[in-house]
Amino acid sequence: MKVRCDELDCPTNQDHLMKRIEEQPDKYLATTTAMLVAGGMAEAASIVRTSTASVAETGYDRDSGTPIWTITFEIDAVEYAQLGTKKEALEEQISNCLDPVIKQFTDDWFNVKITPKVSIRPEWREQKGDVSAVTRRNIIDGLKLDNVKWYGRMDDVAFLSRLYDLEALPSYDSRYKTASGDIRQHRFNNDDWEDDWVYDDARFGLIGGPVEMFLRFLCEVLHPVVRSDQNEALKLVSEFNDQLRREGWHLVEEEKIAGRPRFVAKPLQLTDRRSVSRARTVADALDASWMQKEIERLEKAVDSDPALAIGTAKELVESCCKSILEKRGVTIPKKADLPKLTKMVTKELKLVPEGISDEAKGADIIKLLLRNLSALTQYLAELRGLYGSGHGRDGKHRSLEPRHARLAVGTAVAFIDFATSTYRKQSEAE
Repeated sequence: MKVRCDELDCPTNQDHLMKRIEEQPDKYLATTTAMLVAGGMAEAASIVRTSTASVAETGYDRDSGTPIWTITFEIDAVEYAQLGTKKEALEEQISNCLDPVIKQFTDDWFNVKITPKVSIRPEWREQKGDVSAVTRRNIIDGLKLDNVKWYGRMDDVAFLSRLYDLEALPSYDSRYKTASGDIRQHRFNNDDWEDDWVYDDARFGLIGGPVEMFLRFLCEVLHPVVRSDQNEALKLVSEFNDQLRREGWHLVEEEKIAGRPRFVAKPLQLTDRRSVSRARTVADALDASWMQKEIERLEKAVDSDPALAIGTAKELVESCCKSILEKRGVTIPKKADLPKLTKMVTKELKLVPEGISDEAKGADIIKLLLRNLSALTQYLAELRGLYGSGHGRDGKHRSLEPRHARLAVGTAVAFIDFATSTYRKQSEAE
């Protein structure tokens, strides 16, 4: 190894720089990152900063007596796949900035490699969290039926370039080497491909490809740059979510761009799905079609609009109480509020039974639990008044978070589930 020891920090033959990079990479890679950022190479800087770096001796040049090292940057497999042909250019950028850092101390040779991170995922065959081909096709069929141009106000190449490296994908036309060439030829020059050609093109994997890519495609269809009509975007996201929720996904607003929402895909919380499922069962049991509409509002709003979810949870309890009372033939006062309605249901269904003997184990606890369950609706009404939808706010008002909305939804569903079960049991007995 050729070493220059003209600096105090210079490594020796026994403690060479490459080993130092392996043991304490931040010192050297931080300097490299700063140089990349200063040179306008932000993507390469991001890879150095966020990847897992490793150093290994991978060769030896006998003629010069020089060791050869490889500095590897491991990145997420999906991110790696999206690099396409940019990978070599990024490796070169990193190498060029790392070279003056290393050459201060050693004449060893090195090269830079960007590789996908290999991780053990026992469940990879199960495709948990996938979106089935049937649901994907339903969404695509809806776009076709409504004659929605997936590329919005952009053209096909400009849109797809936001998601894929078209220069790294093959061409189906022998006259061109890459996907961008045959897309331009058949969409712009010949104009012999239909508007919906992309859905069944295997290169883009919208039917059989990774779920992440399909969901990113849908989010891009809604992007403000692609679709400037906010009303159209909101209509589409509602239709997408109607299909995606059954698969455990939904699209939610991440941020606003020029006042218009940008959406991202997120898995539904398991508790959300259970609560909504129980609420639907209640609506079916009461044959209450208007409750179904409120459940749909509730389902859409938990993450995107917690205030609306809290307000809707309160309205859901009101609908349940009114449905039960009407089916029992009880006259409902015109101005009956939620606490009044729940008291009427509690009395009508005897939710706090008088027949539990004092000798029964836990009698007091059972009675207290049932009373508190009825009282929860009062608290729900108060929470809605403070934080829910339907009330004006001053400029300093801070809304609650989705976790608070889930608490309100869970409370509402617990009450209506118990009340409806009691109603059904008594109806069957009668």
